[in-house]
Parts: sequence; structure tokens; C-alpha cells
Amino acid sequence: MARAVPPSHPPEHLPRVLLWRWRRNPLRRRTDLAQAWIAVGLFLAALSATPPVAFAVGDTAHRHYEETARHQHATRHHTPAVLLHDAPRHPEPGSDEARKARYPVTVRFTDPRGHTRTAETDVTPALAAGNTVHIWVDTEGKITEASLSTRQVRDGAIGCAVLAAMAVPVLGVAGYSYARRRLERHNLAQWDAEWARIAPRWTASR
Repeated sequence: MARAVPPSHPPEHLPRVLLWRWRRNPLRRRTDLAQAWIAVGLFLAALSATPPVAFAVGDTAHRHYEETARHQHATRHHTPAVLLHDAPRHPEPGSDEARKARYPVTVRFTDPRGHTRTAETDVTPALAAGNTVHIWVDTEGKITEASLSTRQVRDGAIGCAVLAAMAVPVLGVAGYSYARRRLERHNLAQWDAEWARIAPRWTASR
């Protein structure tokens, strides 16, 4: 019966392989140790910076969205509007798609200044002319979206905080990659200088 071939790197040797930059050996360069310390420093920096950065960004975003919501509540009005013609019928009445579908229809409404206006807004299918729908209009009498709700304010702030929390480790990885490339270039430059010093001896001995 054939014997199983042992793995090239047994599990007990993995820590030694992964931590080779920390162990003294003739082949370790100063740049290898510097790269290890940079990795540790950036990891600890990202670990400690992520919570405060996420909180600061989330808090700033929450205050921004709250201010936006207050401004919208003060400048947007929920106004009744009358359909001037029938809305198109959906090809599949009663289906889930029909319940989600909206069609543009011309409506007439009175703006906050008391002027009668007409504009297009999206309504449910098969709504007959003369029916009343409620729309949001701004101070200039233009149809707009509803004001931000409390849930939208909260979700927007959470989304910004999550993005900030993800950006910190990404920046850490980018910083480590940049430092590693610089160290590699330094190593290559040292190798070139060393080879330029030693190469004449090799060619002379041959």
C-alpha cells in the first residue's frame, strides 16, 4: 500500500514560515524587518482608527441628512392633484408587476402660492381622470420627491459609517503595498550596486 506523501510545509512549521522576517538568520535584510514592522504598525493603526473614523463620519452624515430633512420639510408640501386624463392600463392587471408599475399622467394642482398649475406625475395604472392623488411640491410649485424620512436619515448615516469603516483598512493595505514597492526598489538598487562591485572580480577570475 502506497504511503501518503507528507505536505511540503507541515502545520507545525507554518508559524516559522509566516514569521521568518522576525527570526534572526543570515539571509534576512534590514528591509525585511522594516517591512514586517510596517505591516504591524499599519494593522494596529487601522484597527484603532476604524471605530472613531466610522463614528465621526456617521455622525457628520447624520447631522447633514437631518439638516437636509428639516429643510425639505420646511419647503415641500403635500398637495392634492386631479388627473386630467386616464392612466394607461397595465397588460397584466392584478399582478405584482402591475402593483409596482407607475405611469406618467398630467395633473392639475394648486401650488403653495395659490397658483393653479399642471404637470406630470407618476400614478398607478388604470386610474381614471378626475381622481385625486397627493403629490409633493416645492415652494416654486414644482413636483418633487417626499422629504427624507427618519429611516432614510438613519440608513444614510449608517451607510456612510460602513463605507468609512471599509475605507480605513483599504487605505492601510494601499499604504503597505506602497511601502513594500519602495523597499523592493531599494533592494534592487542595493543588488545592482553590489553586483557592480563584485562583477569585475568574477570576470577577472574567469
